[in-house]
Amino acid sequence: MAGVLCLVLACLLATAQSQTTEDPPSAANPGTKANPPVIDGGAGPCSLELTVLGADDKPVYNATVKVHITYGFGGFHHLDLQAGTNSDGKVKFTGLPAKVHNPPLEFDATKDQLEGTVTYDPSAECQAKHDVKLEKPKPPEQP
Repeated sequence: MAGVLCLVLACLLATAQSQTTEDPPSAANPGTKANPPVIDGGAGPCSLELTVLGADDKPVYNATVKVHITYGFGGFHHLDLQAGTNSDGKVKFTGLPAKVHNPPLEFDATKDQLEGTVTYDPSAECQAKHDVKLEKPKPPEQP
């Protein structure tokens, strides 16, 4: 069972990597918008499109967005998805389950020393678009 799960995860990551490899729009075609990379979890009807913005509110190219999803009866099904943003700072996750264990889901975005998180509850908004703003992490408080 663990071997099958590892194989499925490896296939999903390989698919995500092949889907997220894009070149930024060329200077010869500045008016065209690149389609956001799409990663399909294959676990349900919901989707979330994210736009990752830097501290200057500009789109962040090649930011990494990760999510861990636990779903199904008792939370026995697990799904880990990861994708990179395109030149417009966009990425789309499809095939997300409508009911998850311990909602909301947390999508974590990182680029270099910057990070940001957005929460998403697929049972409240199945088809959604959100922005994630990347900032420098705050130092941990010392007691």
